[in-house]
Amino acid sequence: MYNNIEKFLQSHDNDLMPIRYNYSEIKKITNGFKNKLGQGGFGSVYKGKLRSGRFVAVKILGKSKSNGQDFINEVATIGRIYHVNVMRIIGFAVEYILSKQGIIPLSNEKMYEISLGVARGIEYLHQGCDMQILHFDIKPHNILLDEKFTPKISYFGLARLYPSSNNNVSLTTARGTIGYMAPKLLYKNIGGVSYKADVYSFGMLLMNMVGSRKNLNALANHSSRIYFPAWVYDKVSEGKDIETQEDATEYEKKILKKMMIVALWCIQLKPDDRPSMHKVVEMLESDIDSLRMPPKPFLSPHQILEDDNRANPTKLSDPPNGCTNSSYKFGR
Repeated sequence: MYNNIEKFLQSHDNDLMPIRYNYSEIKKITNGFKNKLGQGGFGSVYKGKLRSGRFVAVKILGKSKSNGQDFINEVATIGRIYHVNVMRIIGFAVEYILSKQGIIPLSNEKMYEISLGVARGIEYLHQGCDMQILHFDIKPHNILLDEKFTPKISYFGLARLYPSSNNNVSLTTARGTIGYMAPKLLYKNIGGVSYKADVYSFGMLLMNMVGSRKNLNALANHSSRIYFPAWVYDKVSEGKDIETQEDATEYEKKILKKMMIVALWCIQLKPDDRPSMHKVVEMLESDIDSLRMPPKPFLSPHQILEDDNRANPTKLSDPPNGCTNSSYKFGR
């Protein structure tokens, strides 16, 4: 793995070469890996601070099984781009490193600002670079916040680079996380996939942000049987508030309603029915009264698998081992 990484770094242009750190420097930067920000499929992320005072996120790729390819993917993608809402690589260390997660409550308005920042970051990946970057793993674990709560899209281990003129890319295996993965990525023979896969994941991210809030009592007793987006659709279409905080103002309720309408558009089953990320940003920035509700006919990923397997038993793969119906639900 180390040889593959070294070969990749030496073959890269100097302007893409991040700073090389050693273990002791990384330990000082993270204060002994004291503040853990999150856990991912390949390892953990820790909060750090450079001597200049700048805060950084330090990711430990301790569970990599791809012969260094996940590290190479990250450098090859975010090593060449810069945007306020996309994580930027500063440096790395290639050594074996051994490794009280806190929860800070966010206001509805701050959640909205974070969602808008993430949307702008994804829009930049899709349209702002000389090469189109499809992330394929937009989810809460891969969104970090700096000291000002500015969101930073991180983890580009599954990302793919394509010419901006290429509207569809070909995949042979699923890429992403169940629950955030676009329905088409659940197929055995995936075929052509577009940037709309990231749009779907962003919509589920919005659903998660609202669904993890307090006082969603409608889900308390039946969370394993209720598909949260369907519950949200019924609430919004009936003109009811999605109450997540007892002291929420009318302005905050409108913010949540706007986020949910945008999310419902993003998770439409047919990719053509989903907006582009440019349109998503416009919708989030617009007045709530200018937004219309999308069509309702969407199913949970579990239902998609069941229905399509009945129609064509060889067409779809079964859910991964250990995934039950409740694995696809959003609630408490």
